[in-house]
Parts: sequence; C-alpha cells; structure tokens
Amino acid sequence: MRAAPRVLTLLASGTLAAALLPFALRATAAEKAAPARAEGLAAFDTVANVLQHPRCRNCHIPGDAPLQFDAGLPHTQNVVRGSGGYGVPGLPCATCHGAANPPASYGPHTPPGAPGWQLPPPGLEMVFIGLSKGELCERLKDKSRNGGRDLAALVHHIDDRLVRWGWDPGVGRAPVPVPYEEFVAKFKTWTDAGGPCPAVAKGKIASLAP
Repeated sequence: MRAAPRVLTLLASGTLAAALLPFALRATAAEKAAPARAEGLAAFDTVANVLQHPRCRNCHIPGDAPLQFDAGLPHTQNVVRGSGGYGVPGLPCATCHGAANPPASYGPHTPPGAPGWQLPPPGLEMVFIGLSKGELCERLKDKSRNGGRDLAALVHHIDDRLVRWGWDPGVGRAPVPVPYEEFVAKFKTWTDAGGPCPAVAKGKIASLAP
C-alpha cells in the first residue's frame, strides 16, 4: 500500500510528460528552423559571389549585348541576343563559339566554347549585374523570369554544361574561384533552407531593370 503514492506520482509524471511532449517537439523544431535559415543565408552569400563573377554575369546582362573578358567589356562585332538568345540571323553565337574551348595554343583571344552557347532568351534574362544580393536572390526565384523553375529545378539547372564552363573557360579567362563542388553544395544548402533571401528595400524588386 505504501507504493501506491509513488505509482500515482509516476503516472502523474508520465501524464505530464506526455502532455508537454508536443510543446517540446515544437520548441525543438523552432530551434532547428532558425539556424537552417541562417545557414541558408550564409550559403547564398557564396552563391551570389559566383553568379556575379564575370563568367556568369557577362551573359546575364540587362541589355541585349553580351560582355567579354574579366573586365566585362562590350562584345565586339555588335553581337546581340536575338529572338531566341542564340544571336541574330546571319550572326548566331555558333558562328564563333563552338561546343568546346579551342586548344590553348590558339591564344587568349580565341572565342571560347561550350555546348549550347547562348544568352538567356528575351524575357528570361536573369540579370545578375547591378543587383544587391537580396535583389539577386529574389530575381533568381522569380518563376516569371527563370523559366518557371522551382528551387529543385534551379539545382538541376546548375549542372548544365554551359554553366559548368565557368570553371573551365579556356586560356585568358579567370575561372570562377569557388570550386564547382563547393558551389553546388552551397546552392543545395540554400535551397534546402527554403531559399531565404537577404533583406531588400520594399518596392525595390518591382523597379528593377529587365
């Protein structure tokens, strides 16, 4: 009979613990969410640095003329985007840009190459120039500008062979300094965190140039 109070105490403790469990789980989930967002934001800092490197931004332009070299000089020969992003009739990108870089012996000013060499098509320019990291993040996720891609599709897109060219741009051009594997890992960390973006001034995104 003396054990009864102890049993009741244990039962009461168990009931209380069961009642408090959902609150504990929610607290644990909340604790995990905060660092996940912070980690995602930190990862996007690396992603933004890659996307705004000359190997990427020279083709992700606000106008219709691509840029050249590490200095981002206007493309010679009056090259422009064209209706599909492959250049205009009579002067398509493939006129000079093949499916692979030419041999290094050809010199530093030989046009580089990669499969599917092109600019983003009109309406899907994905401008990387002149944007803050927060603006770039919002633009990157904008399905009306990125070809309807969700976060998973964006991860798939960075495996594109033209994207990979940025790490092997041929002689005379600096490759993206962040290792490709690190870039992919940071990109996935950002998307796994839900694609958080650095703060952007209210109303700024709507006024961005195309």
